[in-house]
Amino acid sequence: MFAHSDRPRVYGIPSGADFPKTLVQGLMARANPAQPEALANAHMLVNSTRMARRVRQVFDAGPALLLPRLGLVTDPARTLDSARTLPDLPDAVSPLRRRLELTQLVSQLLDSQPDLAPRASLYDLSDSLAALLDEMHGEGVDPDALRQLDVSDESGHWQRALRFLDIVQHYFSDTPEAPDKETRARMIVNALADHWTTAPPQHPLIIAGSTGSRGTTMLLMKAVAQLPQGAIVLPGFDFDMSPQGWTDLKDALTSEDHPQYRYAKLLDELDLTPQEVAPWHSHDAPSLARNKLVSLALRPAPVTDQWLEEGPQLTSLDTAFADVTLVEAQSQRDEALAIALRLRQAAEEGTTAALITPDRMLTRQVSAALSRWNITPDDSAGIPLQLTAPGRFLRHISSLFHRKLTSETLLVLLMHPLCHTGGARGQHLLLTRELELMIRRRGMPFPDAEVLRTWAIARDEDMAEPWVNWIISSFLNRDQGGKQMLAQHLDIHLTLAEQIAAGSAPERESELWQEQPGRAARATVDHLLENADAGGELSPLDYADLFGAVLSQGELRNPNEPHPNILIWGTLEARVQGAELVILGGLNEAAWPETPSPDPWLNRKMRHDAGLLLPERRIGLSAHDFQQAIGAPEVWLTRSVRSDDAETVPSRWLNRMVNLMTGLPDQGGVEALNDARARGQNWLSMARKLEEPGKTTPAPRPSPRPPVAARPRQLSVTEIQRLIRDPYAIYAKHVLRLRPLDPLMRAPDALLRGIVTHTVLEQFIDDTQADPAYMTADHLRSLTGSILAENVPWPDTRALWEARIHRIADWFVATEAERRKRATPTYFEEKGELRLKEQDFTLTARADRIDIDDMGRAHIYDYKTGTPPTAKAQISFNKQLLLEAAMVSQGAFEKLGFADVSRALFIGLGAKPAEVYAPLDDEPVERVWEKFEKLITRYFDPAQGYTARRALFKDDDFAEYDQLSRFGEWDVTSTSQAEDLS
Repeated sequence: MFAHSDRPRVYGIPSGADFPKTLVQGLMARANPAQPEALANAHMLVNSTRMARRVRQVFDAGPALLLPRLGLVTDPARTLDSARTLPDLPDAVSPLRRRLELTQLVSQLLDSQPDLAPRASLYDLSDSLAALLDEMHGEGVDPDALRQLDVSDESGHWQRALRFLDIVQHYFSDTPEAPDKETRARMIVNALADHWTTAPPQHPLIIAGSTGSRGTTMLLMKAVAQLPQGAIVLPGFDFDMSPQGWTDLKDALTSEDHPQYRYAKLLDELDLTPQEVAPWHSHDAPSLARNKLVSLALRPAPVTDQWLEEGPQLTSLDTAFADVTLVEAQSQRDEALAIALRLRQAAEEGTTAALITPDRMLTRQVSAALSRWNITPDDSAGIPLQLTAPGRFLRHISSLFHRKLTSETLLVLLMHPLCHTGGARGQHLLLTRELELMIRRRGMPFPDAEVLRTWAIARDEDMAEPWVNWIISSFLNRDQGGKQMLAQHLDIHLTLAEQIAAGSAPERESELWQEQPGRAARATVDHLLENADAGGELSPLDYADLFGAVLSQGELRNPNEPHPNILIWGTLEARVQGAELVILGGLNEAAWPETPSPDPWLNRKMRHDAGLLLPERRIGLSAHDFQQAIGAPEVWLTRSVRSDDAETVPSRWLNRMVNLMTGLPDQGGVEALNDARARGQNWLSMARKLEEPGKTTPAPRPSPRPPVAARPRQLSVTEIQRLIRDPYAIYAKHVLRLRPLDPLMRAPDALLRGIVTHTVLEQFIDDTQADPAYMTADHLRSLTGSILAENVPWPDTRALWEARIHRIADWFVATEAERRKRATPTYFEEKGELRLKEQDFTLTARADRIDIDDMGRAHIYDYKTGTPPTAKAQISFNKQLLLEAAMVSQGAFEKLGFADVSRALFIGLGAKPAEVYAPLDDEPVERVWEKFEKLITRYFDPAQGYTARRALFKDDDFAEYDQLSRFGEWDVTSTSQAEDLS
């Protein structure tokens, strides 16, 4: 296939070319049609399974041939005949097992030396240490190389790092017996290279698609390139870079982030020049002019002065950018919509289009936008296993072992689609709905076994009691366990998961391990079980974290049938694919390229000196992906100008291209760039048009007028303020009988604070009446602590409310003593009602406290945890105390009877405690009642409507029924529109 040569054979395929297709075409051009068996003798190692599939698809398109043997560069022993002569090597240790072992070692080190790092960093340290271990094995770096580094400026940090490295020393000395994956791969490559020095294979052996970014791969490529029939085919090779440009790539510290740096290093080690790299096939790149432009734009930062020298030599910039569209959206949503519109057009035209981006948020938004047209893209990333139904289900259950069960967590699990799938799921869902309503009504933050049993008995349903017993046995009190071995944790976890999935009345096997997601979860769990003996002893929290981390490493392809021509690729997949339209999305810094992860062990210079990979390696690979993709026949370059209300920074590569073209106005660079922007703006305009909601007539401010017979016949004194300020709320509550759904978790809100404060003060009054010696601030504080502990299960809220009562305790006791001199506390939470016969209306009240003095007069008190209303507000709006006084004077409280009112006041218990009197002198009870009768009479007039937000304290005050009244479509300046209802 290849002519004899004393020089290594290295070929290149330019950026933009369909690499698999060009690879096959070049191979066919070199094959002898008269010897079809010769092609079958060839071995080809490619960089990924996806690449191998694509090459096979190209061959399958015809004609019929005896195909070459395809294998992976990461596993040459599986494909090459030469591997049969290699010595037997032990199987590689599972990466999961290695990680579990490292976790135990790091845990023991942190236990013995807790000052090294916080315990919370256990898994992060273990992961980064495992990554360093893999890299050292892959690059052939011995631990002694690290110990010999010059660390004079890093001595304190380095000594801590060495303590961690010491615990993995044995992984280097014990390598032959238990190699990890990287070590075994390097052992195979070294053995193959040694074997080939004496018995080189005579058949063609080609490595295609790899950049040689890892040390082991580079070793294999060097060995293959020097075989009699060996060859390397490099993807995205830059044939346009000048000799000086290649020379500038010698220093890794300044050039590792360049897209061609890995090739420069490979050629240097093979003692080749870039000019000796021949095109693999005669076909040109889709856009030679664009490749030249990109080649110059991406020169290393220290030598961008070459733009001045080589820039004027660039020609045909209009041709280079003729098929380029530049989209600069104001938000990521606009960017996603514009991309989705273009992909939709591609689907209609039958064009193969691919979105390439490392930004998963952008891909999710694009997929969501495409769903409106029933287009499901073929997303190479798939769905993380932890986000599938079985993944979420198993993670929820793992949290039961280390977190107190809340009602919310219980309902989340009961409503999960995999729960109770062993039988009677319909009845299970019905009972779950009823249980949720009960929990909301009771405000039960934590499930209680006795309450659940009582509820089940009251349901009077055959399935209710066994169902509740299943809940109690499966869910309650699961957080009582301590440390256990990993295998024990897994056994308990999986047993419970299967029990919950089966349900209370299992009739068949549950759906937990069924379908593609279930089988994938089962395989991952089984793999963890196989290696559980290396996990050691874990707390329930550590186990849940570990289990979630293991699930997060799995991935599930979209089970739905995707569109064959609409593709979403990560940058890795883009290296080996070809499309007519390529969209490079999310071209902002931190995405293209991604910010390198911080290294807790070595800085850049130490890595370079030790022979490890620099952080910029990933940037260089990402730059190479960009250079390959931008050479496609048609290209979109998209970015959002803002993200999360902050300005974004354009990707360095996009920025360089824009700057270079802006600096070449005489060659048409500015005009070509503006044309690309204009095409992008056109698509953005269509995207904005797509988002326009259309014109609808806004709803008027409602003022419904229901029939008089349907109007409320009873209100409490506290609801009168609402009737005055927001009549629509009274209409919605009492006429429509709508109630806001009770919260699932009882929140520590103002209502609860008022209830608890009332309880504390009532108990304090009772104690002091029984024994005056209790009239002390210390006793009030003691009562506060015990009552809050019983009624407020939120520690932070409990502490805050307790501090507030402690702060006003001295003031309350002092003013209470004055109140006792005037009258004796007699009635607490006393109910009263007074009927208006003419209107057939009843006013009800529940007085916080009524004291009676020696003359039989009433002193009415109302506790306010907030700011008490002023006298002016009480006259116009907050008529609670005034109405209670009027009711007392008319004998509305049965136990009290008729009584004169001496005074009525609010006891404010806020930040500034104060007593605020009801203005009985300015507003006597007779006038209060007269005004009240007029108000009620008015609302029994058929012409009087219940106007929404009639007189709220502030325009932006929250009202419970704003959504029903469609507030926002109108405002407080809008005229209300009466509507007669029947």
